[in-house]
Amino acid sequence: MIDQVELNEESPELYVEPVSEDPIFEEVDVHIQENLEDDFIKEALNSGMDLRQYSRQIEKELQDVENASIKDYITESQNIASLHNQIHACDEILERMEQMLRSFQNDLGSISQEILTLQQQSVTMNIRLKNRQAVRGELSQFVDEMIVPDIMINHILETPVTEKGFLEQLFILDHKISFVKEQGFKDARSCQDVKDILEKLKFKAIVKIREYLLQKIYAFRKPMTNYQVPQNAMLKHKFYYQFLMTHEREIAREIRDEYIDTMMKIYYSYFKSYSSRLMKLQFEEMADKDDLMGVEDTAKRGIFSSKPSLKNRSTIFTLGNRGSVLTTDLESPIIVPHAAQKNETKYTFESLFRSQHFALVDNSSREYLFLSEFFMAANTAAAQDLFNSVMGRTLTTFLKQIDVYVQDCYDSIAIFLCIHLIHRYQLLMHKRIVPALDKYWEALFQLLWPRFEYILQLNIQSIRDCDPQKLGSIDMRPHYITRRYAEFSAAIVGINESFPNECVARLLAALQGEVENFILRMAAEFPERKEQLIFLINNYDMMLSVLLERTKDDSKESESFKELLNARTQEYVEEVLSPHFGGMISFVKECEKYLERGNVDILKKEEKKVASLIRSFNSGWKKAIDDINQDIMRSFTNFKNGTNILQATLTQLIQYYHRFQKVLSQTPFKNLPIRSELLNIHHLMVEVKKYKSNF
Repeated sequence: MIDQVELNEESPELYVEPVSEDPIFEEVDVHIQENLEDDFIKEALNSGMDLRQYSRQIEKELQDVENASIKDYITESQNIASLHNQIHACDEILERMEQMLRSFQNDLGSISQEILTLQQQSVTMNIRLKNRQAVRGELSQFVDEMIVPDIMINHILETPVTEKGFLEQLFILDHKISFVKEQGFKDARSCQDVKDILEKLKFKAIVKIREYLLQKIYAFRKPMTNYQVPQNAMLKHKFYYQFLMTHEREIAREIRDEYIDTMMKIYYSYFKSYSSRLMKLQFEEMADKDDLMGVEDTAKRGIFSSKPSLKNRSTIFTLGNRGSVLTTDLESPIIVPHAAQKNETKYTFESLFRSQHFALVDNSSREYLFLSEFFMAANTAAAQDLFNSVMGRTLTTFLKQIDVYVQDCYDSIAIFLCIHLIHRYQLLMHKRIVPALDKYWEALFQLLWPRFEYILQLNIQSIRDCDPQKLGSIDMRPHYITRRYAEFSAAIVGINESFPNECVARLLAALQGEVENFILRMAAEFPERKEQLIFLINNYDMMLSVLLERTKDDSKESESFKELLNARTQEYVEEVLSPHFGGMISFVKECEKYLERGNVDILKKEEKKVASLIRSFNSGWKKAIDDINQDIMRSFTNFKNGTNILQATLTQLIQYYHRFQKVLSQTPFKNLPIRSELLNIHHLMVEVKKYKSNF
């Protein structure tokens, strides 16, 4: 190996011959390379040292070290022998410890097995404990449910029904009976031990409950009874009826039938008496078939009649304070007949209707809620059937009474107020979540609405058939028929705003059409157009004022009369200016027409009129304005309307005069000397302002 390593004579670096690729030689090469990387070898190679000499030196040093070591071993032989003995002793000790640990390990294994066995036993015992506790709990509960305590027996047998103790023990008894019955289906033999005593307690409780409830029901029959007091007492013990329904349905049915029969008679008697006494408070003077809008306003009394006429037919068409039944008086206390008779107070039909039906609403609401809660009505249909059994006869009587009354009623406002009372009371009952009277309200509406429509048709026909020539002398003031219409229309429109009805709107539109035709027929009785216009304006203004006062500004009726009033007012302005300034107005209109067409030659023919027109205007305009003012103020009953018409007339005059001056400033009039005599328009305006209203 060493022979293969040769030094290169030209370089101090070691030259290694390549060896074969045998794996053994490859490992040798790796070993050589590792040695060559040693620092000392690198230094020796670099210094040119002979490696063979270096090898012999190393071997000698190793031999010396080996000899020295042998001497040391011989010197320390006794110590080494002693150490050997100690090691042998330690091995024996460790062997014994190993045996002890193995024994301990075996003991631990047996202990672990015992612990596992104990754990399994503990789980088993825990399951047994839980099972015993569960059985004990259920058995304890079962025993408690089965036991009939003395306190329950004493309360059921001896305690009055009205006391709290009886009710509490009745709950317990009900539960025990249900429990025993349930266990009986499971063939529990212990049920036989308590079944008899529970049956006896149940019958005793049923007897006491029946007696108590019947006494409460019979208490309703006493005169002047406040039905709400015994009803509240029964509601506090509503479980009694539930107990009867659960355990003795025949008795429960008896209680229910007795209550229904009693309350049906009581309500029927009360409302029949109340209605008859209430209707005696109605005004003696009522509307009849002659109290129609188009009928002549004269009292029709017999020659030998000593009774003075108390009838004021205008109130039939006027709302006045009657609308309070829909607002402030809607839920006011009902009318007390004997107090009203003592004070000799009389009422309109709608006031009596309100009082009667407000009493019905209160009693029906309370009765419906009581029936639903006490008799355990499962749904609305069941509650409604119970309610109909109690109140059906009373409601039928009410419908018959109303039907009889409306057959002879001609007071359409009263009927319409009653219709709207129906709407409001139905809404009130819905807020109380009581739908009991819905069908009654519908039936009542079907009675009232056809009558209202019939009366309104009679009024429409009366105006259609009205002959102005048969009404006697007429003047230019608002006619009483139009005033009737205005008051009536305002009343119906005002009432209808809360619950709008298209049928009402159609009827009012037909009535308005007939009234407008009637006004035109009346106006035709005047020979002059000016008088006709004054009559029309006075009537339109009166009707519009009434409608605006009582209804909204944007109602169809008020808008229609505004248009008619404006049209007739504009026509009247032309009529009232014509006698005083007709020549100037005609001249202006003709000349403006020629100027638009460019007919200047024709305008030259009008030059001769200019001087007379200017001088005539200058000489009489002040007196003409004063005459117009007096004429207008005398003609119109409404001072405010007259003032407005005067202002419109004077404004129209200023416009005509301004147009007159504008025409004269055109060819061929602008060079006329007479133009210097034209009145300054500002002077005219200053004079007109003197007639301006201060309000």
